[in-house]
Amino acid sequence: MTLPLKNLTAVLSGAAGGIGAALALNLATRGTHLALADRNADGLEATTAAARAHGVRVSTHMLDVADEAAIAALPDAVTAVHGSAALLIANAGVALVGTFEQATLDEFAWLMNINFWGAVRLTHAFLPTLRAAPAAQIGLVSSIFGLIGPPGQTAYAASKFALRGFGESLRHELASTNIGVTLIHPGGISTDIARNARIGAGMDPQAARAGVALFQKMLRKSPGQAAAEIAAALEARAPRLLIGRDARQIDFLQRLFPATYWRLIARGQSGLEPITGA
Repeated sequence: MTLPLKNLTAVLSGAAGGIGAALALNLATRGTHLALADRNADGLEATTAAARAHGVRVSTHMLDVADEAAIAALPDAVTAVHGSAALLIANAGVALVGTFEQATLDEFAWLMNINFWGAVRLTHAFLPTLRAAPAAQIGLVSSIFGLIGPPGQTAYAASKFALRGFGESLRHELASTNIGVTLIHPGGISTDIARNARIGAGMDPQAARAGVALFQKMLRKSPGQAAAEIAAALEARAPRLLIGRDARQIDFLQRLFPATYWRLIARGQSGLEPITGA
């Protein structure tokens, strides 16, 4: 059974830029009403204006997904404007540059609180709302680094692996209900997440900036392309979405060589394009 998106209300975190902004516009063209959340006021305002131009109802919610109390209050704020919601997309996320030894535990916890706990708390807060809909869907934006764990990405990969495990278990728990779960694993998408990444306290800032600049050159798929695939997957109620050839290659390789895939990637034997972040 599909989930027609026209006239539904979608709650979307991380809507101020990147995949989130592109997804808001894609959903708006499909007639989906939107409750957009982000902590970036200027970006949120720009996304809202663009979405409203398509004639849908749009509410904006200033939200830091690391703020537990703010998330708990969000369902009532959304219901006050829209009356209901049938689609929740946990998209907000951040990155941290540096190895495990180069990052502090506080930095590690900061990232986990946003990438993992933000999505978990949003899901927990909106489950009663989603249960009240005839059919509903949860979209959790993980990463190809929820499939593999590359060096230099211990915090980020930990958060995305955790989100993957949470999403898969939740999907099984909700299998007999009206709520479906779509796990989304983007590959290299041309967004600013790496450019805006926090630099680990123990990492040389110049080296970090050089690495980020190199990585940005390898990001080829646009947020708009990713958004179109995500919207289609949510409408189809697909359990999983791999975005990009790199994501599909990574998924295949780690299945074949679960313990040695990184050795093959590092040596260039897999035919994969170089990947150092997501």
